[in-house]
Amino acid sequence: MTVRKWLKTPKGYVTLVLIMYLVIASIGYKEITGILHAIMAVLVSVFAETLVRAIKKEKWAFPYSAIITGLIISSILSSSSPLGVVCVTSLMAVLSKYILIYKKKHIFNPAVMGLLLSQLLYHSGQSWWGAFGDLPGWTLLLLILGGYLITGRVNKFPMVFTFLGVSFVLMLLIGFYNPEAEMEALRPPFINAILFFGFIMLTDPPTSPAKDKDQIIYGLLTAVVGTAVYGLFGGLNYLFIGLILANGWNCLKKARSKSTAQRITIRTQHR
Repeated sequence: MTVRKWLKTPKGYVTLVLIMYLVIASIGYKEITGILHAIMAVLVSVFAETLVRAIKKEKWAFPYSAIITGLIISSILSSSSPLGVVCVTSLMAVLSKYILIYKKKHIFNPAVMGLLLSQLLYHSGQSWWGAFGDLPGWTLLLLILGGYLITGRVNKFPMVFTFLGVSFVLMLLIGFYNPEAEMEALRPPFINAILFFGFIMLTDPPTSPAKDKDQIIYGLLTAVVGTAVYGLFGGLNYLFIGLILANGWNCLKKARSKSTAQRITIRTQHR
């Protein structure tokens, strides 16, 4: 596949947009630490995926997904995080694709698994600097524009609109009982995190459904569970927890659909 053709694919779109986000953020923050972290995260992710595929004797394929995973992780982890934490987080993310599987396909979003494990093991900071977390408010327009292009390319508008709409409505409802929590959730870097998460991480094709009805349920489940976790415990991991549960639901639905299809086939053959 040529570079031009690859850039027209969903993975090409995501990669290009993430790189643009990182460059803009680095210019805005006037530092290159985040870029260096991104390079290392991508190198570790690509090396890990290539090594695992070689050990499993799988046919070699360019590790586009590993590149995206590294870019996402480096965009979310604080640029002040130790380089070792960035590398280990990327490694755990890629390995989760080959450990947490069903029918030879990974269940959970790799970047989310890596970031959650990193938080549990290292209490790693998450500044969402690649989502312009501490930059002027107008940069949200760039975040939305890039996210809109990605969402259109992967055909996930029902999912994203459901997630964003339900998330913001629930945050407003939380505000009736805890105004401080509402104000915190609707200001940077929280608002940046929600948008980046919804447009880029929620829409991951391998771990999210394709049908419109399933997309709506998926986005609704992520928003409701995530917001509930936020209301009870706060922090930024609520987004990841909501998505992990939605990933699990999607996997179970696929398993049930396949099982139902097999039973119908068997009955048809018996007839």
